[in-house]
Amino acid sequence: MSFAPPKGVPDYVPPRSGRLLAVRDAMVAPLRLAGYGYLELPAFEETALFSRGVGETTDVVSKEMFTFTDRGERSLTLRPEGTVGAVRAVLAAGLERGALPVKLWYAGPMFRYEQPQSGRQRQFTQVGAEAMGTDDPALDAELVALADQAYRALGLTSLVLHLATLGDPEDRAGYSERLRQWLTPRVGGLDAETDRRIEKNPLRVLDDKRPEVRTATAGAPLLTDGIGTAAKAHHDAVRQHLTDLGVPFVDDPRLVRGLDYYRRTTFEFVHPLLGAQSTVGAGGRYDGLSQVIGGPPLPGVGWALGVDRTLLALEAEAVVAATPPSTAVFFVPLGATAKARAVALVGELRRGGTSADLAYGDRGMKGAMKAADRSGATHAVVLGDRDLEAGVAQVKDLRDGSQTAVTLDTLVDHLEAQR
Repeated sequence: MSFAPPKGVPDYVPPRSGRLLAVRDAMVAPLRLAGYGYLELPAFEETALFSRGVGETTDVVSKEMFTFTDRGERSLTLRPEGTVGAVRAVLAAGLERGALPVKLWYAGPMFRYEQPQSGRQRQFTQVGAEAMGTDDPALDAELVALADQAYRALGLTSLVLHLATLGDPEDRAGYSERLRQWLTPRVGGLDAETDRRIEKNPLRVLDDKRPEVRTATAGAPLLTDGIGTAAKAHHDAVRQHLTDLGVPFVDDPRLVRGLDYYRRTTFEFVHPLLGAQSTVGAGGRYDGLSQVIGGPPLPGVGWALGVDRTLLALEAEAVVAATPPSTAVFFVPLGATAKARAVALVGELRRGGTSADLAYGDRGMKGAMKAADRSGATHAVVLGDRDLEAGVAQVKDLRDGSQTAVTLDTLVDHLEAQR
């Protein structure tokens, strides 16, 4: 009997797993330079947290959550996203009473029960960043710029940043009714799901990616037509900050997000080569979320970048994420005495910060050198019993094939100097 991973749950193995890790690290690097601290989030939370925070009428809550009842009859849900849990964690720790803004990042798997397809899995990896404690539009721009910096560092060139404002809740209330009246005669009756969205939250219809719905809603009234003065000033400031930061963007007044907590700033990074699942990262402002889950007023802004989809975008552009070799030095011991010395030398190199490995098992010279090539090492150290007697090792540069005899008492220093 053999086992496969559950449907929609991918395995990542070398070498592709190394590229996935490189993408994640590239997303985190700008955050470290901007004062964001690491947050470790639980893999599951009380179901009510997501129902209240994300929104009962959203697809995430109504159709996509992995929910289960534990032995204590408590309803728990695997996290479908990170923002709500991050806000809960900040409130639980009382961080909102300290220095503001609170700036945090996290990374890990999220879970949604969706129909698996390219770019859409039931388990997927995200890097998230959140900044809470101020409604300063400069903070919105900072987060957008940090995401843009990460994508640029990876070498992506075809990404397009879509930027919009959802206004304030009072702006959306009037707009929702106008939109409902506009949608009903045009897409009402298309299917039960669309009818439900028109009734419960008509903005959801604009978030529908199906071509027939997008075509039918192309002439829908714009939310920006009814944005209040404060929200408009905030949006104008974000746009100016992004311009000053050199971050290109496209104004997209039809952009909406599939989570209820967003207000004012919202944005998506879209890659045109990924088809229907083209959004590789997205975020926005969520100033009312803390109160929705029972906390005090705590403005916030954040984003989530999809690691899996970003890797797909890199592959679509034929860009290889730079991954350092897992092994720098590979020992090829020939004989029992040589192997004992090689084991000790590998340990010494590792303690000094040089990645090293050796050929295990009873491999001959040819098999061991093949293993050295496959390891990605830049240098192979051939060490036989006769070499030990002579006090030397043969160091082969696997990049150009050159070989040098190095005395054993200087071998570690020699190899460390090659890093």
